[in-house]
Amino acid sequence: MGCGPRSSRRPLTRKVRIEPEAAAELEGAVHWYDRHRHGLGADFLAAVDNTVAHISRWPVAGAPVPGVADDIPARRAPVPRFPYTVVYLVLDDTISVLAVAHDKRRPGYWRRDRPGPDTTP
Repeated sequence: MGCGPRSSRRPLTRKVRIEPEAAAELEGAVHWYDRHRHGLGADFLAAVDNTVAHISRWPVAGAPVPGVADDIPARRAPVPRFPYTVVYLVLDDTISVLAVAHDKRRPGYWRRDRPGPDTTP
C-alpha cells in the first residue's frame, strides 16, 4: 500500500584531516588532563572524537568563526564538558581541523600559524 523505497536522510560522512598543529594541541591537552586526574585525558579525547565525528556528518552545524570573512568556510564546534572548541574548515569532501582551542586562549590565535586559505578578516 504505497510503500515505496524509503529515502535515506542519513548525512554523508566527510573525510577529516587533523592538521599537525591541531594534533599537537590535542595531545598537549590530553596529557594536561591526565596529569590532573587519571583518566580525564581519555574522557577529553573521547569528547573531541565525538565532536569531530559530529562535524564530519553535519559540517555546517558548527557556528561560523567570528571575524573571518564570509567566503572562508571556517566554523567552530564546542567540545562538551570541556572548555575547548574545534575550529575547522569545510572543504569540498574534507573537513580540515585547524585547532583544538582552549576557550580562554586569545581568539583567532590559530589564524596566523595554520595552513589553508587566508583567514584574516
